[in-house]
This record gives sequence, C-alpha cells and structure tokens, in this order.
Amino acid sequence: MAAKEISVKRYVVKLCEAERERLREVIGKGSLPAQRLLKARIMLKADASEAGEGWSDGEIIEALDTSVSMVYRVRKQLVEEGLDAVLGRKQRMTPPVAPIFDGETEARLIALACSTPPDGYARWTLRLLEEKVVELGIVERASDNTIGRVLKKTFSNRIFRGNG
Repeated sequence: MAAKEISVKRYVVKLCEAERERLREVIGKGSLPAQRLLKARIMLKADASEAGEGWSDGEIIEALDTSVSMVYRVRKQLVEEGLDAVLGRKQRMTPPVAPIFDGETEARLIALACSTPPDGYARWTLRLLEEKVVELGIVERASDNTIGRVLKKTFSNRIFRGNG
C-alpha cells in the first residue's frame, strides 16, 4: 500500500557535500545499529540539494520499507537539530535508577566499614554492613552487593579479606 504524498514539505533536507560523505561512510560501515543506517539512508534519499537524490516521502517509504512517521521524524530532527542529533543517541538527563549512595552516605559507609566490628565478630562483612546502614538510618535499604560495589569503588576490599 503506497503512502500518501505530502504536497508541501515543511522540513526540506539540504545536505552539504561533507554531510553526504559522512552519511555514505555510516552506510558503508554496515556494522552500526539498523535504525541508524535507516536514518542515514532516509537523509540521503530526501536530500533536495543539487547533488542529492530528492526523493519524495512516498518513494523513500516504499524503497526503504519504512513508515511515514519515521521519514517525517528524521526530516524534522535533521532540520531542527542537525546531523549529529539524528545519528547519535539522546543522552539521559537522569540515570534509570537513582543511586542509593551519594557522597555523604558513601562517606558514612566507609567510616562504618573502618570502625570496630560488632561484638562477636572479628571484622565487618558485607551482610553486617548491609544491616547496620539501614539500622543507623544512613540509607533506607541496600543490598550487600551494592555495599560491596561502593567499597570496591572507593578503596580496595582488603579489610574484608583480613589483610589489613
């Protein structure tokens, strides 16, 4: 089923020679994600400059087996944000999961790990630290794996091997 032709293009793609060459390199590598390769092909086909192919949206959709919205989004993003924005990935503003330990809570954990262990224990274990940080209200919850990663990142884990 052929897509409807859009009579007036709101986002006209006009690439310079350097941009066309960069897109050809992206396609030539072939080892990039399929979505990025598709976007590069769309931009080359949609290029309305003198050296470009200047295909209509319908021709691009049919030739590349894609959707109207994909072609529209690529055109729009290229015109509004530039080539790097289309080919790159958008960076997240926040991590997918908020970190449990920040600088202050990390410092308190380290101080606890360096302190004298509870009665009946020769040294701190990750499980003991897990229970104690929650008991002291340093964090609401934490696993022994998380505590181990924080301590490993901060200094070597020699205190847990009994070497220090």
